[in-house]
Amino acid sequence: MADKGFTVWFTGLSGAGKSTLAEALAPALKQHGHRVEILDGDVVRTNLSKGLGFSKEDRDTNILRIGFVAHLLSRNGVVAITAAISPYRDIRDQNRALIGDFVEVYARCTIEELTRRDVKGLYEKALKGEIQNFTGISDPYEEPLDPEVVVDTEKETMEESLAKILGYLEQKGYLTPAGVK
Repeated sequence: MADKGFTVWFTGLSGAGKSTLAEALAPALKQHGHRVEILDGDVVRTNLSKGLGFSKEDRDTNILRIGFVAHLLSRNGVVAITAAISPYRDIRDQNRALIGDFVEVYARCTIEELTRRDVKGLYEKALKGEIQNFTGISDPYEEPLDPEVVVDTEKETMEESLAKILGYLEQKGYLTPAGVK
């Protein structure tokens, strides 16, 4: 089982906990014998999508690049974990179709809570109109219609959200349940 690749695609607004959950999920999957790579949105923008801005076309290009790399990893037996806002449903769906073994995890959190958590003050600035094209404020974020897993990072602890994701992966046969050889 550990040689089967798949992609866990985290989506959600900035600050919703995607990267935190991705970083927690990776070692749990490695304990199950999987090879794992995390494709974090900020890291990919720096290394693979340098020069892209935040227009819809550039955002789509960035997310499609992440999807292509996740596809390559997954088809070669690696679990790809993506953690990028990926605001547009149609682009996420294109990646789902390309990758096949695709588990969409929606990290849900309200704007109010994200603003409260935001140490950089970006939400506050975006709400005042000081930052343009800010996803969820002045730029759209299209919530998933039917994600495989929804984690409510405002109400759940990181451990509860992680358990929910691992439970789904076990239920769908991506992971062997604990205690089963």
